[in-house]
Amino acid sequence: MTKGRILVSGSSGPIGTALLPRLAQGDYQVMRLVRAASGGIPWDPAQPLDPRLVSGFAGVIHLAGEPIVGRWTEAKKRRIYESRTAGTQNLANALAGAEERPRVLISASAIGFYGSRGDELLCENSASGQDFLSAVCRDWESSTGAALQAGIRTVHARFGLILSRHGGALPKMLTPFRLGLGGRVGNGRQWWSWIHIKDVVEAIVHALENASLQGPVNVVAPAPVRNSRFTKILAELVDRPAWLPIPGFAARLVFGQMADELLLASQRVEAAKLRDHGYRFAYSELPNALEALLRRR
Repeated sequence: MTKGRILVSGSSGPIGTALLPRLAQGDYQVMRLVRAASGGIPWDPAQPLDPRLVSGFAGVIHLAGEPIVGRWTEAKKRRIYESRTAGTQNLANALAGAEERPRVLISASAIGFYGSRGDELLCENSASGQDFLSAVCRDWESSTGAALQAGIRTVHARFGLILSRHGGALPKMLTPFRLGLGGRVGNGRQWWSWIHIKDVVEAIVHALENASLQGPVNVVAPAPVRNSRFTKILAELVDRPAWLPIPGFAARLVFGQMADELLLASQRVEAAKLRDHGYRFAYSELPNALEALLRRR
């Protein structure tokens, strides 16, 4: 007997790829919300969704959105914003209008909500920042309003830097580091709040099954590190020196605004709600997390 039907959007991304097998192992019946006409429920995030298609699910996990990595042209920024806000709003409206609504909606967000904050320790109650990503995350979370007003428990999973072998930042970082060309970004003092993909998946399941968990939830490991420490650990694990720093101006030349808001931004974030709701991390320290990922390659 299954625990219930779960609807997942963004299932082909790094999080979804790891999450679906875990849900199946946990006796959930998984259905995907997909752009293609086969393999799930078809949808266009930019268009309203028929509430009949999303009725009868115990929970919905919404991960879809334009990939954030890459040079931020005005067109790219528009896709980043609209894919998150319009897609989330259309899904929330459909869930609110469904005859049989889900008990919970877990919608992706990011610690970019806080902006760059130096050494300040940030928790779920901290104010949002004022840059582009902060606005994206703020409006992204607000787009679930219809679901919340309909009485659906809503969780905004504010993901940190996700470490995975199958996507995200780590595979892109590994190539220069293995060639001995890695190093800190800028002055290296910015805080990076990271999380292993296993803990991402388990935190989502924890939120799915913990009825008292709602609102914004920081999904980050307990021990953030400065960028200089991150790059030093990574270099040691691939047995190469971290001797070639990337100056801030060079990062901006290559990545534009993305460099300031992702690579050079300092976000020292704590997972206060997960901790207070009894979540136990599989990987609390960066060396163990990176070693586990690299060992399995």
